Amino acid sequence: MQATLCAEPAPNLSSLLDDVILQESLVPFFQPVVDIQSGEVIGHEALIRGPEHSELRMPDALFGTAMADGRLSELELLCRRLALQRFAELRPAGKLFINVNASLLGMPDHPQGLTREWLEALDIPQDRIVIELSEEHPFDHGGLTQLAVRHYRDMGFWIAIDDLGSGYSGLRLWSELDPAYVKIDRHFVQGIDRDSVKREFVKSIINIGNSTGCRIVAEGIETQGELHTLQLLGVRYGQGFLLGGPEPLPVTAGACRHIAMQPADRTPGRQLAETASVLLRQAPAVSLGDLIAEAYRLLREHPALTVLPVLDEGQPVGVIRRNELLELYSSPYGRSLYEQKPVSRLLCTDFLAVDQSMPLEEVSRRVTGRDDRNLQQDILITQEGGYLGMGHLRDLLHAITEMKIRSARQANPLTLLPGNLPINEELNRLLSGTCDVHVAYIDLSNFKAYNDRYGYARGDQVIRFLGEVIARHAGGPDSFVGHLGGDDFVVIFRHGGWRETCERIVEVFDHTVAEFYNPEHMKAGGIWSLDRDGERQFHGLLRVAVGVVHPDPYRCSSCQEVAELAATAKKAAKGSQGPVYLAARRAL
Repeated sequence: MQATLCAEPAPNLSSLLDDVILQESLVPFFQPVVDIQSGEVIGHEALIRGPEHSELRMPDALFGTAMADGRLSELELLCRRLALQRFAELRPAGKLFINVNASLLGMPDHPQGLTREWLEALDIPQDRIVIELSEEHPFDHGGLTQLAVRHYRDMGFWIAIDDLGSGYSGLRLWSELDPAYVKIDRHFVQGIDRDSVKREFVKSIINIGNSTGCRIVAEGIETQGELHTLQLLGVRYGQGFLLGGPEPLPVTAGACRHIAMQPADRTPGRQLAETASVLLRQAPAVSLGDLIAEAYRLLREHPALTVLPVLDEGQPVGVIRRNELLELYSSPYGRSLYEQKPVSRLLCTDFLAVDQSMPLEEVSRRVTGRDDRNLQQDILITQEGGYLGMGHLRDLLHAITEMKIRSARQANPLTLLPGNLPINEELNRLLSGTCDVHVAYIDLSNFKAYNDRYGYARGDQVIRFLGEVIARHAGGPDSFVGHLGGDDFVVIFRHGGWRETCERIVEVFDHTVAEFYNPEHMKAGGIWSLDRDGERQFHGLLRVAVGVVHPDPYRCSSCQEVAELAATAKKAAKGSQGPVYLAARRAL
């Protein structure tokens, strides 16, 4: 993230800046950019520090002084050269993210081509450099700035938008520049585990990123709660002091592997939109030793609450029910007798608390499984036993309804398997990181002839059966099964047993295919039909063909590129001798 620029430096700061630039007394720092799903460090952002104990030590003062002195271009180029030199010297793994002030790109006196010259001299490939443009700085949407950005991309650099959400033009920049990376401003990351509005914003950004093949980076991660929430939301990359602050020496590629998600959390569909976290709202609580007067005050200030959580060392041990407390206070002398008593006198231990990672279906089962007399509107939400906030029964019903509607809309109506949209989203999500996946495209040879001879009803029966076989044998926490339409299916494997699974699907279908044919067709080994010219043509029995592609996650960035590989693999699978055809791995 770049510094905020100030207007008028003191004279002594201008003199200090002269010395800094003349002596090149700047120190490059590197902050890791981390794949928060796997824990791998995929790059570093280059930052800068002035001389130690100097008034220009921090970027705000340094760049603010340069801006006011009209030397911003000179300073930025010096910072860039020093960062590249240090990067070449240290040779850390991954990419180097370099901040570029967009307002400089269109200036006629701003030197062009220096970055490329430095990279060639330092033997750094251009595809290891990411040019970051901050939304905070003015951007000439229709002129030289946009041409300069296109020039960077044409030379092989990656483009990133920094601080998305900090200004008003971020989405416009996104649509105009088609960046490879978008960094979400830290405002939307801080406290995201306790703020449903911020979660909705980030989810919308993730959806756009999945649809466009853009990699999303969350900036400013500082707490475990923020990290875990972002992981569950499906954010692929992150940056912040929890993962590593700016340091003169870059961290190693495996320095953050301890933050990787556990396999159970990576199950497709187990994302935040389907867990209790989506219900979370901040709500007050009292401690076990607090007085009833404090509980009454909080309930008066929050009239929507039906219960008030009671905590012991941060963990919920019971609730104070609003109706019981108000009834007590309404009795003669009730308030004067009880307001100085501890809340333990009114403690109700029959309450519902769920962990924020619990699937909404399980939350719903627990709510409906309670005795009708104890059915409550408010649900306590915890994280590893510690109190986070509360959710409301109304929000739970709304979320469950939305899930069912969304699932129905996006599912194939014949097999009820995920359709094209969720398939593409899952592919883009996996490819936006460095997941090593095999993608199997499955369809039926000779299906058109079968459909023409036996009719659509029998054809649909075959498709449903194939879908059931695929889901039964390929479904699991490390795979994703979808139905593209017709007799076309897709399975995304994230484990090494993809070949055995595909061969098993072919085997099971082959053993059952006789059930879909009349005896005479089985005896003949297929069907005779007339082609367009009226000539008799023989079509063999239905046969499962599986084409498998193994995209390079560092080069293949979208589902459209995988589809190009798939078209070749599917065609080759139908002409191959074996049941499963693996296309040669390609770096698109």
